[in-house]
Amino acid sequence: MSEQTPVRTTRAVQLTESREALGGRKQFLGGWRRRWNRMARWQQWLFLIIVLAAVYYLPVANPWLITTEPGNDFPIACFQMAVYALVAVGLNVVVGFAGLLDLGYIAFFAIGSYTAAFFTSPDSSLIHIPYLWTLPLALGIAMLFGVALGLPTLRLRGDYLAIVTLGFGEIIRILATIIPAARGQVGFKEVGHPPGTASDGQPIFSVSNGVPWYWLAVTVIIVILLLVGNLERSRVGRAWIAIREDEDAAEIMGVPTFKFKLWAFAIGAGVGGLSGALFAGQVGFVNNQKFDVATSMLFVAAVVLGGSGNKVGAILGGAIVAYIPLRFTAIADYKYLIFGIILIVLMIFRPQGLVAAKAHLLTYSRLALDKVSEFRAARVASEQEKAAAAEAAKGVPNE
Repeated sequence: MSEQTPVRTTRAVQLTESREALGGRKQFLGGWRRRWNRMARWQQWLFLIIVLAAVYYLPVANPWLITTEPGNDFPIACFQMAVYALVAVGLNVVVGFAGLLDLGYIAFFAIGSYTAAFFTSPDSSLIHIPYLWTLPLALGIAMLFGVALGLPTLRLRGDYLAIVTLGFGEIIRILATIIPAARGQVGFKEVGHPPGTASDGQPIFSVSNGVPWYWLAVTVIIVILLLVGNLERSRVGRAWIAIREDEDAAEIMGVPTFKFKLWAFAIGAGVGGLSGALFAGQVGFVNNQKFDVATSMLFVAAVVLGGSGNKVGAILGGAIVAYIPLRFTAIADYKYLIFGIILIVLMIFRPQGLVAAKAHLLTYSRLALDKVSEFRAARVASEQEKAAAAEAAKGVPNE
């Protein structure tokens, strides 16, 4: 048995490499993913620092090839792209990781926007607090609403859950219309913003200055990505993936599916509320007309377009969904038609989205597999050496 073990180990390694090579040819950017996994840690960090520097510099550079001007201010367009990207990251936790179809995600976005308006706008009768305090407050309130919605509904699946969430989104919009404190179409003006003034006395975070708002949104995205990435690689993330692939099998194997689905719903809702608070601060005005079903469908389209289950894909999808109507203002009225056609083409030729979900969830999984293979090979070699030494010792005559 010991002599056959190295053969099987080598054959398994060869099969694994062939599968990875085949998957890399079939998957978009598969070669880049393999190169990234082979890079040293410092090389990965250096590459990420360069990418982040380019991302932060984007609204200042205003490249002519992708600019939205003169139709739309490019820094403000970049901010809207960042907000949609943050929304897609939050919805990706629900749809991409846990496999829960949420068609009413706009409700949590609205809750975050109204939270910022209630506590910062002079039109509100509630106590006023600094705008930056409303960001964690909006996240917490949206999470509470996510738990309140999830407790009675998350035992539903598929289309039934989608219909319930769609109804919840409409309920929030209707409540904003009929409750006097929400001010309906009149809305809230002069929603707060972060502190700071420029040399000319104007606020740094003004409605017309999109650069600092974009930097704030990108910073929030980075923090959320770190948190979501750690969750994805943890026991929670593995439970989400198991639920997404086969909920019944996951429950049979001992995964508390309801608890983890509720966690996904709460975390996704919190990120949605945070993005809504950012949006309300930059726009400076909140009313019930900004949170319709069509916008909720765009959020779902962003996740599907980028790649359900992939954080980078969600960011890419959200940015594209926000960018196309701003870049091509003349055809902005046809954005739903455009995205519908794009999604149909994607479902035919690339159902996994622009960036497919990663196959490995464990931290340093490839490195761990390599170490295990090396350990097995070393152990087999040691056993062979001992066996050879024992046979040699038997063949030596006694003096």
